Amino acid sequence: MTRFRCACLAAGLISASLSGGLMAAEEEQDAYAWLEDVTGDAPLAWVKEQNAKAEGRLAATPAFRQMEAGIREVLDSDAKIPGVEKIGDYYYNFWKDKQHERGVWRRTTLVEYRKAEPLWETVLDLDALNAAEGENWVWHGASCLRPDYSRCLIALSRGGADADVTREFDLAGKAWVEDGFFRPEAKGGLGWIDRDNVFVYTDFGEGSMTSSGYPRVVKRWRRGTPMSAATPVYEGTPEDMYIAAMHDDTPGFERDFVSRTLAFYNNELFLIGADGTLAKVDAPNSAEKGVHRQWLTLELREPWTVGGTTHAAGSLLAIGFDDFMAGKRDFQVLFAPTDTTSLAGVTWTRSHVVLNVLDDVKNRLEVLTHGDGGWTRGEFAGAPAFGTIGVGAVDADESDAVWMTVTDYLTPTTLALAEIGQAPEVLKTMPAFFEASGKVIEQHFATSKDGTRVPYFVVHDKAMKRDGSNPTLLYGYGGFEISLTPSYSGGMGRAWLDKGGVYVVANIRGGGEYGPRWHQAALKQNRHRAYEDMAAVAQDLVARKLTSARHLGVQGGSNGGLLTGNMLTQYPELFGAVVVQVPLLDMKRYSHLLAGASWMAEYGNPDTRDWDFIRTFSPYHLFDPAKDYPPVLFTTSTRDDRVHPGHARKMAAKMIDAGKDVTYYENIEGGHGGAANNAQAAHMSALAYSFLWEQLGGK
Repeated sequence: MTRFRCACLAAGLISASLSGGLMAAEEEQDAYAWLEDVTGDAPLAWVKEQNAKAEGRLAATPAFRQMEAGIREVLDSDAKIPGVEKIGDYYYNFWKDKQHERGVWRRTTLVEYRKAEPLWETVLDLDALNAAEGENWVWHGASCLRPDYSRCLIALSRGGADADVTREFDLAGKAWVEDGFFRPEAKGGLGWIDRDNVFVYTDFGEGSMTSSGYPRVVKRWRRGTPMSAATPVYEGTPEDMYIAAMHDDTPGFERDFVSRTLAFYNNELFLIGADGTLAKVDAPNSAEKGVHRQWLTLELREPWTVGGTTHAAGSLLAIGFDDFMAGKRDFQVLFAPTDTTSLAGVTWTRSHVVLNVLDDVKNRLEVLTHGDGGWTRGEFAGAPAFGTIGVGAVDADESDAVWMTVTDYLTPTTLALAEIGQAPEVLKTMPAFFEASGKVIEQHFATSKDGTRVPYFVVHDKAMKRDGSNPTLLYGYGGFEISLTPSYSGGMGRAWLDKGGVYVVANIRGGGEYGPRWHQAALKQNRHRAYEDMAAVAQDLVARKLTSARHLGVQGGSNGGLLTGNMLTQYPELFGAVVVQVPLLDMKRYSHLLAGASWMAEYGNPDTRDWDFIRTFSPYHLFDPAKDYPPVLFTTSTRDDRVHPGHARKMAAKMIDAGKDVTYYENIEGGHGGAANNAQAAHMSALAYSFLWEQLGGK
């Protein structure tokens, strides 16, 4: 199924003179603006000094080295499940372990994959490539051209940044194509049209990128010609977020599209005609649009009245694509939300649609089949009653088989091959990396400040004493309609649960656990609700005597780093330690730093009257040197070109200069994920867990 969503992080105007004067005056007071120079000598010297202090404080003990080794063993384990993608006759997997730090792209057959130890054929070894080219490439994926799949477009990133290069690869010869398609380093991409033509959306030079730092121009590029000679297809505005084009190569339903993303959950889709003209798919901008074979689907984020019927936000509608383009509006409802349910995913197979539904943050599957009488609905045979369930088509054009993964906090992930209508065949099971037999998962609901019922999961020892002394780690995100569901983490299990820690995940507003309404309830001027929800969960944990403020830590990254930054500054009395990872923190400057402008639909525009409410959740501005704060660990990456490392740097420096208990660590590479290989990931995780045990472990 071709779905169109930009995969990025993700009031009236004040008078220009007043706004400019106010902002300029406040910026002049920012004594830490110099730390925004990512690779400047002075900022990097400061980073190295802080890193050395963090290493000395947390990493110089045998206990740290043991923890780091345990996490690294999980990440490097050969027993992890190798997820595969069917490309032609082979099943491909990208794999990292101790021998392959940057990873190896490899393939096997289904017959081999069913075996406990499949025989793999190496297609591309990134460690060998890096050694040969003197680079630090990180894998960003491959797109291969059907029907023979002899050529692929492979994206590689230096150090894990979002910006990457695209190079053409000969899959049959397992070699780069000499004088093949090549896109220089930038945010953007290449997409196949046919063997000799691609869509290219990238940095073409001055004026070709949006204010968010993403492509605003897409072109058609023919083999054998310079990229500068590519033919324009569509040009967005500088204020847009992301412009792209894509070719749907489904046999019998080949189509070309332009996607214009104005902001998160605000997009337009155009069908490219044979003569190059564009016809808009005239559906609400807020709806997620999907095209599969003859069908158009719309996943609504706002109520929509069409054909005399009003459909609720969160509904999934279907109609014939050609019928819709011809003006028909007789939609059929594939899913309608309830007070407790939302749509977590849609998977098309050759003959069916599998709906993945969240009901109070628990997954269940439904199978829809279209026939002469319309759509019929049935159960997915063999789906478990509990656990996070993931479903993906093996080959949506050729079969009704799906991959099904099942996991929870205590149950190692399993991978099954399921032919719809038949019992799933379990192919792979992840080993247990920690002792779970004496532990239990519970779900509770806290009551937020405005009376909203907020779910959260708790994992703890069955023998745990409810005396308020248990070291407890509370994790959350609360943004961009992203749901947090139970998942198995061997690293977390070893570093936290095995040592007697309690682990909590909060499903606060801003996320997608209850669909668009849950997300939209905490946008912009209502952002405080996400933080009130998180505080309510923290208070509920104490009320249940699972822990106390002295023993309660909170952790989050990216938008979750903004969340924990607000826990630090707005609710310091609730926590004994705070971990803030790759965060947004300076919400006055965020829209001017890297991809920040693309998130204004989530947070608001600080250059307008929106600043009146944004400043109420900007941790950098909420910090008060006269107040007491719990110890805090900030981590980020120099190579993060999505969320600027200046956020973490400036906040840490401001707090350090005020005499607060601050630990800071910045990985030199790693991008927004924070780490570029398993060694770095294990080290970063061990630093965080060591910090939390240091602060929360005492009675």
